[in-house]
Amino acid sequence: MTENREQGPDASAPQGPRADQHPVPAYAGAAAPGAPQAGARAHWGPPPSPAPYGAGPTGPGGPPTLVEPRPRRPRPMTGIVAAALIAGLVGGGAGFGGAYALLGDGSRPSTTLTSSAAAPAANADPGTVAGAAAVATPSTVDIRVPLAQGTAEGSGIVLTADGAVLTNNHVVAGATGPISVTLADGTAYEATVVGSSPSYDLAVLRLQGASGLTPATLGSSADLQVGQQVVAIGSPQGLTGTVTTGIVSAFDRTVAVQGEDGSAVVYNGLQTDAPINQGNSGGPLVDLQGRVVGVNSAIATGSSESTGSIGLGFAIPVDQAQRVAQEILDTGAATKPVLGVQGNPAAGDGGGAQIGAVEPGSAAAQAGLAAGDVVTKVDDARVEDFADLVARIGARTPGEQVTLTVTAGGAERTVEVTLGSAPDQAASTTGGGRSPNTPFGQSPFGGN
Repeated sequence: MTENREQGPDASAPQGPRADQHPVPAYAGAAAPGAPQAGARAHWGPPPSPAPYGAGPTGPGGPPTLVEPRPRRPRPMTGIVAAALIAGLVGGGAGFGGAYALLGDGSRPSTTLTSSAAAPAANADPGTVAGAAAVATPSTVDIRVPLAQGTAEGSGIVLTADGAVLTNNHVVAGATGPISVTLADGTAYEATVVGSSPSYDLAVLRLQGASGLTPATLGSSADLQVGQQVVAIGSPQGLTGTVTTGIVSAFDRTVAVQGEDGSAVVYNGLQTDAPINQGNSGGPLVDLQGRVVGVNSAIATGSSESTGSIGLGFAIPVDQAQRVAQEILDTGAATKPVLGVQGNPAAGDGGGAQIGAVEPGSAAAQAGLAAGDVVTKVDDARVEDFADLVARIGARTPGEQVTLTVTAGGAERTVEVTLGSAPDQAASTTGGGRSPNTPFGQSPFGGN
């Protein structure tokens, strides 16, 4: 997936990648030099190795395939990139950075996000693309973020009338100055980061002095059906208020993207063929009633030189995004569920996620999981490799009980596990990372 960030001397005009530009500023398909390559901690909190999970070559020889359709088999290589537009980047350094600390005076009004029926669209038939656009466009914003080199541009979703806005973490990570947010009517505000969730690639902003905004109506991603029509709204290539349409293509796609600093983000994504391009990151994917069902985040591209949509877009399901956003609004930080095992995302033949080690006292240990066990399902969702396990667990909530289907020695059993919880402080290695040659388990990922 390519990050919807592009840079050039003129930050106001989108420009295509030049030979002297890093083709994938933040969510490169191949691992960045010096990035971790080996194992990963098998609970959700610590993301897996940023090494590719597909069958393609890595490094300068070609971008790997990071999203694996089912069944797994060789196919043309694509790169997965985030969808934020960066203007002015020369030679890399876009900076998919770490989590932000809470900004402001620490006082937070009580805010509760709710799902409800969408209001009828004015001058547009409800249940149509035009009706959905009329409902959702006033709640979609353009976000510009100054970076060390250039400006990042993405999209966002208005959550509250007093200026809480949801976007992707990769849109605002690495900000070096005031963030500018522009409403659909052209009104501009400065914004600060309330909190971020690196593991889910989400962040919440607060517009300074805002009131009377139009909050988006949040729907339910659990109620979606494959083939259902959806609409994406955002600022692709800086063209604010752009509306595109398509369908829900698939659920439970394991989406893995990597920043230049080696941080990895793995989530359980919603796939759509609605055209999503650089600049759509953080914007809404809505149903025909104008209800938000996903947060547009990443796209697959045909090659490292091509960064446009090829009909493979990925969004963070709104049910997951709403939980994370609510926690950030309430406390300034988010949590993530923890299983408590370690494994190697680069290993496996599609037959499940093999556990390499179980952390003492973890949820997995309490449930009786052991090294050598192979997890093939989380509830009814198939698990083909360790990246799948990370994504499936991450789609759950801390404290939730899940049923794992496990095989060991040819025998299959089911195990009930109550997931633990950890602060979502980073989606990267700790302690300066690890050597690509370090065996997994000796220097586990994560910060908890």
